[in-house]
Amino acid sequence: MKYLLLASATAALISPAAHAQDENDENAIIVLGEGLPDTPGVPAYSVIELEREQIVTTGSGTFEDALANVAGFQQFRRSDSRSSNPTAQGATLRALGGNASSRALVLLDGVPMTDPFFGYVPFNAIAPERLSSVRVTRGGGSGPFGSGALAGTIEVHSANARELGLLTAQALVNDRGGTQASLTAAPSWDNGYAVASGRWDRGKGFFTTPEEDRDPASSRAAYDSWSASGRVVQQLGEDVEVQLRGLAFEDNRTLRFDGADSRVRGEDVSLRVVSRGEWQVDALAYAQWRNFSNVVISSSRFVKVLDQKDTPATGLGGKIEVRPPLGENHTLRIGADYRRSEGDLFEDSFSAFSGNLTENRFAGGRNTDLGLFVDHDWNYGPITLTGGLRADRYTIEDGFYRALAADGAVVRDDIYADRSDWEVTWRAGARLQMDPNLTLRAAAYSGFRLPTINELYRPFVVFPVVTLANAELEPERLEGWEFGMDFQAADYLALSATFFDNKVENAIANVTLEPNLRQRRNLDAIDAQGLELAAALDLGRFDFAGTLVFTAPEIEGTGPASVLDGNLPPQTPTFAASATASWEPVEGALFAATLRHVGKQFESDQETEPLPAATTLDLFAQAPLFGQLSGVARVENLLDETIVTRNSGGAIDIGTPRTFWIGLRYGF
Repeated sequence: MKYLLLASATAALISPAAHAQDENDENAIIVLGEGLPDTPGVPAYSVIELEREQIVTTGSGTFEDALANVAGFQQFRRSDSRSSNPTAQGATLRALGGNASSRALVLLDGVPMTDPFFGYVPFNAIAPERLSSVRVTRGGGSGPFGSGALAGTIEVHSANARELGLLTAQALVNDRGGTQASLTAAPSWDNGYAVASGRWDRGKGFFTTPEEDRDPASSRAAYDSWSASGRVVQQLGEDVEVQLRGLAFEDNRTLRFDGADSRVRGEDVSLRVVSRGEWQVDALAYAQWRNFSNVVISSSRFVKVLDQKDTPATGLGGKIEVRPPLGENHTLRIGADYRRSEGDLFEDSFSAFSGNLTENRFAGGRNTDLGLFVDHDWNYGPITLTGGLRADRYTIEDGFYRALAADGAVVRDDIYADRSDWEVTWRAGARLQMDPNLTLRAAAYSGFRLPTINELYRPFVVFPVVTLANAELEPERLEGWEFGMDFQAADYLALSATFFDNKVENAIANVTLEPNLRQRRNLDAIDAQGLELAAALDLGRFDFAGTLVFTAPEIEGTGPASVLDGNLPPQTPTFAASATASWEPVEGALFAATLRHVGKQFESDQETEPLPAATTLDLFAQAPLFGQLSGVARVENLLDETIVTRNSGGAIDIGTPRTFWIGLRYGF
């Protein structure tokens, strides 16, 4: 079925292209390919916008590097999508605890991008050069976005044909022989356009193990990933627009040791219909297929101890939103959304001493969520009021875990009871325009996130630590509030500040039960208060954008988790900052420098095994050569800061060292 849908998307891409007009044809109509327009209530919340220039001018050229411009954005670990285990790439905001599953909802053109089984984000599949903008809304209150926006929402928007131009290409090489190449074509025709894009990243990588700790089995963090994306946008009549998108990707990595290889494969298709008539409608349907495999190598004997051979997973869903005409001062959003996530795991366990097969393991299940929402914005002079209510009917069903000995004898055969319930969440905000330069805003909200299939049913081992699954996990639930101000200090200077207090009840964490034994459990809560600051300076050819966050997160724990009470959540810093200065001396040329700092973190929930603070400096330069061709140079981690990404029992992993890139760009 998935290949039939992908073939249909490809045919749709090819067919209209025969009617493409030259991009300079003044009569060509470029359809933007967006959803319905933003509502007046959006500025009542803490929002950071990343424009295309910020997204495509990072030191690494990766999507998560662009997101790091928003201080407080974090993954489970500090390593990026070239040197981390893919399943550790959960996205979180506001210091609400490092988690391999995302606590923030990541949407690409309205489609949730989290993996249906594990809950991580396939960052390598989201190529920066295909994007127009990113809007990060910090804080809960999923409302019309969908469930899962516990820590906030990251809305990613694809670029249209006018932003891309007819042809865009780049090819770069780094000082370790790694390459990065992409090609995008965006023909347009009357009332529509298409975008076809491909990207390939590969490299032998660097040693994540410090030099003094390496042994003959230590390996570089080699990576080899590709993605291909197609999109067709066509206007039908005066008010209706159809958007069809397809995505396929594969990501291969090696982690720490020779043979410790992982692979992720994925295919997505989505269809979106937008009506901008008197009754506005946004209807979306999507299907996703994922598969993950991974080999774990013993860190003491350097032999294969686990082979996660197959993890097929499927995500199906959709959304419909209707905005009836209520006059220019009122915006009402009524709708429903649905997501079904299911998957199965098949893995083999081996003895580190004999190399013999010890167990075959199987785990899986299905989660569904049907959400109903209503959201209303009201403008009254300088005041904007916004509020929403959401009800989710969820099910957790068909869960199982089965283990068979090498001779076929049953070791475990657990079938878990189905369960279902309702979750009701809400959000409310107000925005007051004090004068043309000063705006005050306040908001309160709640949200929830279902435990993933992985968290519920799959145990895992990172030698020597065993982490058990927990089929009794309850959904995480957030309640919080914030108060902020936006100040236009001058025509060229904008400042903002937000104080927030967010609390996640039933936060899912790996709780230490005894030495080398952990289990996923619901903590009483993770409570985080903090101050977010942002500044933007626009002096024509010189720009500056900076964000900074101070947080005071802590675990609230009783019972088995009482020893954690008052501790910092794992992988969570209390201070983070990012600042980028850019200069455009002439048209087509750009020089930028990004300085980032991440404070001290701890690997474990017991505040042991510290990850020291790290400060990095990245550089980017682009200079026109002739026509639309430019030369590009980039530097990651110019100061060669040692970035500790993992500290497990004294076993250290480090992040990207100083890396130089050089290459060519066309059409950027």
